[in-house]
Amino acid sequence: QYPEFQLLQPQGAVWVSPGETLTLICSQTGFIPVGPTKWFKGSGSGRQLVYADVGSFPRVTRAVSGSYTDYTIHISDTRPEDAGIYHCVKFVKGSGADEEIRSGNGTVVSVSARPSAPSVSGPPSRAEPGPPVTFTCTSGGFCPRDIAVTWLKNGAKLPAPQPRVLPAHESVSYSVSSTVGVSLTAGDARSQLTCQIEHSTLPAPLRATYNLSDALRVPPRLRVDTAPAAPVALNESVTFTCHAEGFYPKDASLTWLENGTETNLGNPSPLAENPDGTYTLQSSLEVKATEQRNQSVFTCRVVHDSQPPVSANATLRIFQPSPEPGKDPTSLTSLFSSPALWIGLFLEKVLTAAFLLFLFLRNKA
Repeated sequence: QYPEFQLLQPQGAVWVSPGETLTLICSQTGFIPVGPTKWFKGSGSGRQLVYADVGSFPRVTRAVSGSYTDYTIHISDTRPEDAGIYHCVKFVKGSGADEEIRSGNGTVVSVSARPSAPSVSGPPSRAEPGPPVTFTCTSGGFCPRDIAVTWLKNGAKLPAPQPRVLPAHESVSYSVSSTVGVSLTAGDARSQLTCQIEHSTLPAPLRATYNLSDALRVPPRLRVDTAPAAPVALNESVTFTCHAEGFYPKDASLTWLENGTETNLGNPSPLAENPDGTYTLQSSLEVKATEQRNQSVFTCRVVHDSQPPVSANATLRIFQPSPEPGKDPTSLTSLFSSPALWIGLFLEKVLTAAFLLFLFLRNKA
């Protein structure tokens, strides 16, 4: 019946995002019998009428209004429930109900959102190793709402609570937010955090990475070495060396103080990077061990990453040599403080006075 009539529905499958306009193509050629052409979703007795020239279909319009050969339609504001198989069907006028004579091959319509690239945010300011720090991964444009999020640190999976998917009610598009707590270590200057999102519409997981160095602060460890070791001889040259070790980021300044007053005599070495990505800064201060400097305190002060300064001290102690033999002031002091000496001197005075009195009395007689 109607061998010259052809009904063409060329689209095998169409993929569309929620909110977009879906276009379904249908055309007719050859001898076109009198009767309507309609669009249906599904097949069999349960199929749903999508468009006909007669009736109200608020979201559906014909691409070429009034055409007898082009029955392409547009479905606006596409929704997840619009997914299915659509058929373009030709009817002819009958004495009673219209008779179906042709049906298109069908177009499979998939409605799923194109997710946005995820992004990972860290703490508002740098954090030191210790308590967990919160990181958040966000993305949007998902449909349906089944979304899986995995956190990885240097490729190893981290435990994390279930992601939050919004809105809670039915929607044409969903967003996801996931948080994870990470305890930073000094070695995380070279670590990466990865947020991985899986969804039924994605051929491969979406990933976003975060360099933990952007969130890390490791304070310096300070120590001051003295060469030669104290105490030192008078007028000897002494070198104090300050080591600021294992800090991150590399922004640090080092100054020397002598008894609380800054000195510009320091000789800093170039900043050195450690294997774990932290840094070490070293500075030497050479002074002469004068008598006035005995017990002087030399302070190494480091300001790191705009934080309050940290300090380490060393005290200059000068060695006092022993007196020459026979000139030991300690021995003389001990001698004059002896009670026997004072008793002897007292007896000497008494005997001398008695002898003088004896001579006086004898001459008088």
